[in-house]
Amino acid sequence: MRALEVMVIVVILAAAAGVVFAKRDRRLDAMLLSGIVIVGLLHGVIDHLRIQMVPAYAVAVILLVVLLRRLFMPYKHISSSWFKKGLLSIIILGVSGLSVYSSLLLPVFTMPEPTGNYAIGTISRHLTDEARAETKSADPDAKRELLINVWYPVDQSVAEGKPKEHYPSEVGEAISLVFGIPKQLFSHVTKISTHVVEGAVLSGKEPSYPIVFFSPGIRSTRFQSMTAIEELVSHGYIVVGMDHPYTSAKVTFEDGRSILYQADPDFPTSSGLYNYNVEGVGIRVADARFVLDTITEWNTKDPNGLFEGKLDLERVGIFGHSYGGATTAEALAQDKRFKAGVSLEGGFWGEVAHTGLQQPFLYMLTGGTAKSLDPANTNKDKVFFDEFETDLDSVMTKSTNDTYYLIVDHFIHQSFTEIALLAPSLFAKEVDPVHNIDITRSYVTAFFDQYLKGEHQVLLDGPSAKYPEVAFDGKYTKKSS
Repeated sequence: MRALEVMVIVVILAAAAGVVFAKRDRRLDAMLLSGIVIVGLLHGVIDHLRIQMVPAYAVAVILLVVLLRRLFMPYKHISSSWFKKGLLSIIILGVSGLSVYSSLLLPVFTMPEPTGNYAIGTISRHLTDEARAETKSADPDAKRELLINVWYPVDQSVAEGKPKEHYPSEVGEAISLVFGIPKQLFSHVTKISTHVVEGAVLSGKEPSYPIVFFSPGIRSTRFQSMTAIEELVSHGYIVVGMDHPYTSAKVTFEDGRSILYQADPDFPTSSGLYNYNVEGVGIRVADARFVLDTITEWNTKDPNGLFEGKLDLERVGIFGHSYGGATTAEALAQDKRFKAGVSLEGGFWGEVAHTGLQQPFLYMLTGGTAKSLDPANTNKDKVFFDEFETDLDSVMTKSTNDTYYLIVDHFIHQSFTEIALLAPSLFAKEVDPVHNIDITRSYVTAFFDQYLKGEHQVLLDGPSAKYPEVAFDGKYTKKSS
């Protein structure tokens, strides 16, 4: 809980104790009333109100009414038994405790610090691919539109003192869609500060920077993995995050239009769904290739005035989670401009399932999903699909470059996102939430450091005492040197 939220609870409990147990005194009542008003205003202005504190707000309003009546209504002595006072105290404690519990369950957390030397800047851009029709739109003339963010290295001295960006509301929308939780419970994410500043000038410490694309999971957002994005940028990468309309949770353009996630149709057979996913991933890969074409143009003539000559197009990687991981694998198969890729428990839909990969590839999955690959295990993880084992084996055995197959115990599918920080009591029961985040960002950064920067990473050599949850599978982990 934030400091002012704690103060709200303390003042409420103090005021309740004064009303219930203290002898009636106008000066005391005025002091308690003033305390509730002052702390409430400070909390509302500085912290802003949030839904987790609603039970406490309700108690505060009731106390304000009672105290106002005591101050301005004629005194009338009403005796009350200790039993009634005790019962009332228990109710107040219980209702206030509900706010405390809710606030701890869904905290306004502080993001882990990136470990690199650069600060982080960003710009957001609305792109339209005039060469592609939007097949999912009701408008027959619609073209494929995308929203991207480009996060880039900034000198610490330039970023110092600039206001930091906060998580956008799209994160709450995504959590609501993925877990079926009311999005209002995550309205507080917009109060969580990142380490990103908007519009700062790109650092000139390097002549150019390697680029990493990011594709989010289905029903998610390009902001779902900010800790990994920040870590990469702090180590000198330009990261391009893409939202894919109709499979991302919500894409809101500058003109106010929003495109919401479009649910998959029902299919009577697994092959029907499989073919549908091949088509869906193909659209996302076309998005990635179009964005790469666009930033290639920026490297020659940049309308943003930031990236001209600064994009190292010979060192381009891509990573993604879930459906974004599937996008990553297929993008590598279709476009050799992507030199290396990381899939965080994504499927394999498309060309990649038949040809394997020629670029270095890191695949991370949870222990539960790994157990689903055992034919004897009838309790399959929900992300498992009938063709998964065959496609995985095909990709990992047919790939001709270095491949890594890492199994992470105590993770669930969404552990590769920020969910461990957003709701640690629910989604990080067996792993410290900061350690949970550190696993993903450390292995992703180490992989790209090795294969885009050419810097050998001990973390990729085998098991690490720092991350005992991570196991290297011997069958599919193979290195040419």
